[in-house]
Amino acid sequence: MTSRIKLLLWCGILSSLLYAAMNVFIAGQWEDYNSRSMTVSELSAIDAPTRAIWVPWGFVYTLLMAVFGWGVRAVAQGRRLRIAGGFLMAYGITGLAWPLFPMHLREALAAGGATWTDTMHLVFTSFTVLLMVLAMGFGAAALDKPFRIYTIVTILLLATFGGLTGAGAADVEANASTPWIGVYERINTGVFLLWVMVLAIKLLHRPTPPLDTSHRAPA
Repeated sequence: MTSRIKLLLWCGILSSLLYAAMNVFIAGQWEDYNSRSMTVSELSAIDAPTRAIWVPWGFVYTLLMAVFGWGVRAVAQGRRLRIAGGFLMAYGITGLAWPLFPMHLREALAAGGATWTDTMHLVFTSFTVLLMVLAMGFGAAALDKPFRIYTIVTILLLATFGGLTGAGAADVEANASTPWIGVYERINTGVFLLWVMVLAIKLLHRPTPPLDTSHRAPA
């Protein structure tokens, strides 16, 4: 494995660490923000005090993820892993459009201030989750049994906490109490970030196949 490919794979680890750090440090810049009861999307909402910080760092995160997907494709020795890399690239490239479709703050939503960007925000959320699950499914199918089992558990967690997060969406729009929605969403996000890191580590430590010399001319 060349140094260039290793660097591409390391982008997966860096992307997950960056996103986790964004959730901690950028959230800390908003005095009234509560990570337990507020969603991640509210950090980049229209008129949120943290939007100007979140958007450029989110751009870096999505670029790192797209580059990681390229690295997965570069190291792939079979079709399934190449497809998984393609979905990760699509996930990263799609994320570049997130700033175009921000949600409004809860107060604005409750006052009837929702616009088409709020609708598109939900559409993009569903689409990116689909890309995540497809990447995980093909990645699991390409690798060993322990990784497949780990991926199945991860997808089940995504479905569980994604459902809990979605169930509270109406309360966010109504500016009602959502005491645990931030926890549910961060668990949902965290298991995917961890999966990306585990995949990157597995591929970084994957043995390089021996050079095929069967067609080389005899000395």
